[in-house]
Amino acid sequence: MKNIYLISAIIGAVVPYMFFIQFFSVEGLNITFFISSLFANGASGGFAADLFISSFIFWAFMFHQLRKPRNPKPYLFILLNLTIGLSCALPAYLYAREHQNEND
Repeated sequence: MKNIYLISAIIGAVVPYMFFIQFFSVEGLNITFFISSLFANGASGGFAADLFISSFIFWAFMFHQLRKPRNPKPYLFILLNLTIGLSCALPAYLYAREHQNEND
């Protein structure tokens, strides 16, 4: 599973950035318009809301996992979540967790 997590994290970083680069190359670094575009209609708003809720649950899960020994600290994965997305942060966290458990 460790290799699947790693490949998923890479794909989860590349695919969203393809869309982000396309958006920012057309619109420039217009963060306000970017955020308003997330909720441009019901479909995109639903996807955005789902992503925000899932991200929050992922963060809570990571902090809860700190109670168990040898789990990765959540801060890097929160940064990945905020700058790339959950599609990169979640498999990256799972990869790091597998890697730490494998080395024990």
